[in-house]
Amino acid sequence: MLARRKLFLWIMSTVVIAGLGFGIWRYCAGDGKPSFRYETAKVEKGRIAAKVTATGTLSALVTVQVGSQVSGRIQQLFVDFNSPVKKGQLIAKIDPQLFEAAVEQAQANSVAAQGNLSKAQAQAIDAERQYRRARALGERQLIAQADVDTAQTNSDAAVATVEAAKGNVAQAKANLHQAQINLAYTNIISPTNGVVISRSVDVGQTVAASLQAPTLFMIAEDLAKMQVDTSVAEADVGKLKAQMAATFTVDAYPSERFTGTVRQIRNAPQTVQNVVTYDAVIDVDNAELKLKPGMTANVTFIYAEREDVVRVPNAALRFRPPPQLLARVQRDHGATVGERRRRDAALPPNGSTTPPADTARQSREPESPDHRTVWILRGELPEMIPLKIGISDGSVSEVVEGSLQAGDRVVIDASSGTDTNRSGPGGGSFGFRRLF
Repeated sequence: MLARRKLFLWIMSTVVIAGLGFGIWRYCAGDGKPSFRYETAKVEKGRIAAKVTATGTLSALVTVQVGSQVSGRIQQLFVDFNSPVKKGQLIAKIDPQLFEAAVEQAQANSVAAQGNLSKAQAQAIDAERQYRRARALGERQLIAQADVDTAQTNSDAAVATVEAAKGNVAQAKANLHQAQINLAYTNIISPTNGVVISRSVDVGQTVAASLQAPTLFMIAEDLAKMQVDTSVAEADVGKLKAQMAATFTVDAYPSERFTGTVRQIRNAPQTVQNVVTYDAVIDVDNAELKLKPGMTANVTFIYAEREDVVRVPNAALRFRPPPQLLARVQRDHGATVGERRRRDAALPPNGSTTPPADTARQSREPESPDHRTVWILRGELPEMIPLKIGISDGSVSEVVEGSLQAGDRVVIDASSGTDTNRSGPGGGSFGFRRLF
């Protein structure tokens, strides 16, 4: 029994020692360094167009709401949807019977007021005659002075009655004029040339204009000229300016791109759920009448454009190596001066890279919006290269300054050993190669 136990312990010790030896051999074979796999992208030259996107709504340049000044029942309609109309054209009529009766009553009141005026004038003439007679008799002391004063008072009162009668006549004329205007308002007239895009009433329907004029029709002045009202985010509105070109698509014609020009950028903010946007108005030529009011437009503004420039993928600008890779880069760049010189001699004349001692420090420092760093793969390990970038279209950015050239391969992702975890563009979790 004791011999069997010793044999078992000897076998286990042998297995452990063999495993340790194999692990040490594997570790030494790998030079003690975890191996990394890199995903790279090629740097190219080409065109970059910096864009701002927004959504908007198409509408006519001038849209007129035609309403009713008076209440009543719709007697006739002379136009319908999409009907072309001319300025001054009769497009609808309200039943005029009540308004005609009001005109007749106002005319009768005017005649009555005129008759009262004539009567008052006659009475004033008689009172003036009586006053002159009384004054003559009073001068000869034939009647008392009180009678003379009474005659004068009656004459003055008759003159005042004439003035009041004249006021009644003017009031009656005004009422007649108002009744005639209300009668004229039963004819709904188009105020402009255009096309009817909306009709809100039918024959027999009663409209009430007691509080506000009801809208009967909407007339677009000219559908050959339209505009797009876009909602541009406050972060992008500073990139736009008047007379800038814009393109847009609509769902009705997804394969067709329409063009327009920015007319104005309105200063009034529009705040919806704490999101501030501004209205950029775009003038659009619609000679073919394909575009219709109310369509949703997906607008693109190109505010900067470059031709034949070095373009670096934005994923490379976002890539950050993990501490394990930085440590290995520093260890690798701690080689002899001669080795570094030979490595630098293989680079282009302007291809200087960041000194190894500053690599870790600069990789942790916050970058300015236009000064960024990328990691370029030249050999087994990547090297960090500082850049100054220009405009971007969201996927690639322009290289303004830096040693990056077309054809270089920049690191956009990496993984260590056989581990399936990968680093994201901003650096992520890395696995190590197992020893056993």
